[in-house]
Amino acid sequence: MSGDLGPTSAAPHPRELEPGSGVRIVVEYCEPCGFESTYLELASAVKEQYPGIEIESRLGGTGAFEIEINGQLVFSKLENGGFPYEKDLIEAIRRASNGEPLEKITNSRPPCVIL
Repeated sequence: MSGDLGPTSAAPHPRELEPGSGVRIVVEYCEPCGFESTYLELASAVKEQYPGIEIESRLGGTGAFEIEINGQLVFSKLENGGFPYEKDLIEAIRRASNGEPLEKITNSRPPCVIL
């Protein structure tokens, strides 16, 4: 025997192995409403679970906290009145990264209210 035979097939590029790569999330939120911290918490949780994901924010109208995955609206605070649960968003991202159809997230947690 001579030399190192190595693997029989080329290894995939590491980027291809990252779960969530190829999935694009846009979160539109109301900055004057104080929703930036909610966006940052959500973005951090998503990045922890899916390091290869593309997530961006844009400023929206009063009361807005809208989430699109690959151009499809999957959550609307304006419709639901609250914020999404992280687990529901993570599940939607999993579905998108597997090429499964997306459904709207209708479960929401109420916004914090200080009386």
